[in-house]
Amino acid sequence: MCGIIGYAGHRPAVPVIIEGLRRLEYRGYDSAGVGFIQGMELKVIKAEGKLAALEEKLAHYPNTVAMNGIGHTRWATHGVPAERNAHPHIGGNNELAIIHNGIIENYMEIKEHLIKQGVTFVSDTDSEVVAQLLEFHYNECHNMLEAVGRCLRRIEGSYAFG
Repeated sequence: MCGIIGYAGHRPAVPVIIEGLRRLEYRGYDSAGVGFIQGMELKVIKAEGKLAALEEKLAHYPNTVAMNGIGHTRWATHGVPAERNAHPHIGGNNELAIIHNGIIENYMEIKEHLIKQGVTFVSDTDSEVVAQLLEFHYNECHNMLEAVGRCLRRIEGSYAFG
């Protein structure tokens, strides 16, 4: 079962997020990941397997001072258990990342439309479709609130995002 953790506050976010993901381990998962802004750059670190594999990768980022971020544990619904299918998923310009629980029922229709628009996908998930669609709409209107509205009017299913 998937789990979403988000943090915005006065402490470094990544340790808080990892602790939150640790508390969700009992639910079962096949991969985990975190997303945060380090300096002015979006960083997404993800790993297949248990949280320890993600923590090992995060050890290469010892000075993470981001004060907000997102984290996710994934149980595969679309795409095999693999790092490329782990969350967070990034929009094509590496400017936004999303985590997602649930199912986007019309993701293949949206994906096919985005491919025709020149969007390239790196995962097999319905979640990446949301990240790419959100970025696509943001590039059209340059307003995140409007882009989210356009995205939500397009997707069908039962879901939660961070």
